[in-house]
Amino acid sequence: MHLLLVSATPFEIAPTINYFAENFEKVNENSYKLNELTVEVLVTGVGMPYTAYKLGKALAGNEYDLVINAGIAGAYKRELKIGDVVNVISEQFGDLGIEEADGTFTDLFDNQLLQKDNETFTDGKIINPDTTAFAFLPKAKGLTINKVHGLPSSIAATVHKYDPDVESMEGAAFFLVCKEEDVKFLQLRSISNYVEKRNRANWNLPLAIENLNKVLRQILVVLSK
Repeated sequence: MHLLLVSATPFEIAPTINYFAENFEKVNENSYKLNELTVEVLVTGVGMPYTAYKLGKALAGNEYDLVINAGIAGAYKRELKIGDVVNVISEQFGDLGIEEADGTFTDLFDNQLLQKDNETFTDGKIINPDTTAFAFLPKAKGLTINKVHGLPSSIAATVHKYDPDVESMEGAAFFLVCKEEDVKFLQLRSISNYVEKRNRANWNLPLAIENLNKVLRQILVVLSK
């Protein structure tokens, strides 16, 4: 199996990189092998533009059996606990649109600049067609934004409009590229914080990263057999 592991930053997957160094054969700077599993690591940089560009470039020149995006996320739903790891099964762009004169936001689907239903979108969402894979993980609906929410009024408006479970800065770009390139994909997100009035003191990055990489290792062990 040929796997591409994608992350916005190196620190989010650092424990897994250490795991590769200890347990896998190093093929080159960004590639590791164990039995029949070869893993390439792609660190894109934060945000949708870098994710789309670097992932698109990687997929244009290689064939992969599975592409995994791993990172942290904020949770809108309090049913999710800090440190929980979810399988994001759908994605939406949360700030791709127009600010109206009255301050409301209308997205490109509202303005019919994009069609809600086509080969890529279903009712304005990009859906992972293989939602039964990795069933041991709770499923979540993702929303992708260019600026992390921190103002209660804008958070409330976003929840009312999109009803998301989790928020990231890369997920929808990752989904879009994988869907357009017709490659099997999985997005893992570990909850580091709640989407609420901005307060970094409430975040727990170490726990989110630890749990994210535990799940990654579980998946890698299964795939390497």
